[in-house]
Amino acid sequence: MQYHLNGFKPGNYEIPDEVREPYPNPPIEDLPGEVDVLIVGTGPAGLTMARQLSEFPDIKTCIVDMEPGPLLFGRADGISCRTIEIMEAFNSSEMVVKEAYQLKQNAFWEPDKDNPENIKRTHKIPDARAGLSEFTHSIVNQARLHELLLDGMERSVTHLRPHYSRELVEMTIDDSLTQDLEAYPITATFKRSNDAGGGKTETVKARFVVGTDGARSKVRKSMGIPLLGDSANKAWGVMDILLNTDFPDIRVKSFVQSKNHGAVMIIPREGGYLCRFYVELDLLEKDKRAADVKLTEKDLIAKAQRIFHPYTLDVKQVAWWSIYEVGQRIAERFDNRPLDSPEDVIPRGFVAGDACHTHSPKGGWGLNTSLPDTFNLGWKLAAVLQGKCHPRLLSTYGPERRKVAQQLIDADRELSRLVATRPTADDNSHQAKVDTAKIEAFMKRQSGFVAGTSIEYFPSYICTGQENQHLAKGFHIGQRFHSAEATRVADGRVQHLGHLVKADGRWRIFLFGDKQDPTDPASAAYQFIDFLANDPSSPVQKYTPKGADIDAVFDTYAVFQQQDLSVQEMQDYLWPAKGKFGLRDYEKVFHAEEGNDIFDLRGIDRAQGCVVVVRPDQHIAAILPVSDHEALSQFFDVFMIEPK
Repeated sequence: MQYHLNGFKPGNYEIPDEVREPYPNPPIEDLPGEVDVLIVGTGPAGLTMARQLSEFPDIKTCIVDMEPGPLLFGRADGISCRTIEIMEAFNSSEMVVKEAYQLKQNAFWEPDKDNPENIKRTHKIPDARAGLSEFTHSIVNQARLHELLLDGMERSVTHLRPHYSRELVEMTIDDSLTQDLEAYPITATFKRSNDAGGGKTETVKARFVVGTDGARSKVRKSMGIPLLGDSANKAWGVMDILLNTDFPDIRVKSFVQSKNHGAVMIIPREGGYLCRFYVELDLLEKDKRAADVKLTEKDLIAKAQRIFHPYTLDVKQVAWWSIYEVGQRIAERFDNRPLDSPEDVIPRGFVAGDACHTHSPKGGWGLNTSLPDTFNLGWKLAAVLQGKCHPRLLSTYGPERRKVAQQLIDADRELSRLVATRPTADDNSHQAKVDTAKIEAFMKRQSGFVAGTSIEYFPSYICTGQENQHLAKGFHIGQRFHSAEATRVADGRVQHLGHLVKADGRWRIFLFGDKQDPTDPASAAYQFIDFLANDPSSPVQKYTPKGADIDAVFDTYAVFQQQDLSVQEMQDYLWPAKGKFGLRDYEKVFHAEEGNDIFDLRGIDRAQGCVVVVRPDQHIAAILPVSDHEALSQFFDVFMIEPK
């Protein structure tokens, strides 16, 4: 898709440039007095949390922001493979894939050895993240991603919409009430920030609060959580521009380092014409912020033009620009509990996104770390509020996501040094320039982390079974379920199995059968399905509410090596009768695809098969032998609650 030909216009890219208009600010509605979950901030973390919770009509959610309406432009640009996988869980990946610029190549430019005042390309390589996912690392306006999440909220069963023009004035948590799950220990006071509001204040009582309100988070400060780390006192400029140029790699992600004028990183944007430039600026003085730098977009353009010599840059429009400082900080903890609290102490306040980790935007990690923060937390909050899981499940959020944030901080600190040609505050050398080969090596080494596909959660009671990893070497316990295709038995459709794991709060159990006929009652696969369907100790029987569909809590799929199968020959559990009419579900049984065999692709033991347990956030919780029924029961017994 192409757009922005005659100037940048925010809004829905499905609407032609000529008639597309920015979204109007929504009308103001009164805040509710009491809610289950209060979300402060409508960035990617806040909207991901709200999008998840909007699917549950029995959970009352409120999301609040001080801005007058939705984001229109600027901020993040990169959408990692893993982020698109998460958008697929919300049934929104198709528009991202259709509209985004897909990163396929990286180019590296340095001073020409024969004429150092000029820049010269050293080499161009395929993007290191290719093949890590069925999706491609892409570039799209953050506002468009927000819109897809907002649309999903609006169309959900709860018709959830944000409350804009509200500034958080004060928030308190009553410690005497935090361990009573039915209590409302959070009290938040908001002031209307629009002109028509006249400074009106409103108070919301909540059972839980999630602060996704950015680097200066008032929610974090209210909980007394410090940010650890410091600024590197290095300033960069960023701008989205429409331009004409004779630079040959303008539509390729490029790292450009000049001899005397600094560095530029180019990110081609969606639509075919727009580009983002990150322009290296000078050192900041001690105790100075980027807001103190008295530069304009014209200064950024002039600096970029000097760096690009001998190529020309004729900028026609600046759609958005900003100046920021490079700094890496991480919150001491990610919830309101004191450090070293036992896991059975119930956290009631959480921080996510920029509220708990800040860094430079060059690596594309901000949005792509913020969004998975709440994709991790959302299902856990829903499970606890619905009485499906013990509240101690919430204590797993902090350790899992803080580990990822620390990896982000370390990687961003290294990348910031590599792309700079001027020293930062902690580098006393006269010149800190490095060879672009080191940037290339960094990107290769960090490709899985940048893509989000190698992020791995700590071994815990919801990520266990490492002794069985050999049964499926390509499904890494703790990492996301790496999708691969299989053929649906009922209709022959080739289906990505990872796309079956939707953001609906359900657990997925994937049975990968051995070489025995799965219709033979003596086979391990048959006996496993019989256990799930009929044994009182099975998690399906124990934790599925009476009267609910058999897959209401555990959604089971079977993938067999045998090609000549019929759904009607399978046990009823694999084509269950559901809903008020008892209609059969024909979409739970698959066989391996010839020439694209999932058993080969993911290193699944053909002789033994295995069971892969996948969490509601798509991360692998356990791998078990098909015959170890007791281990499956014990896994869920640790944290699930039997329905009353």
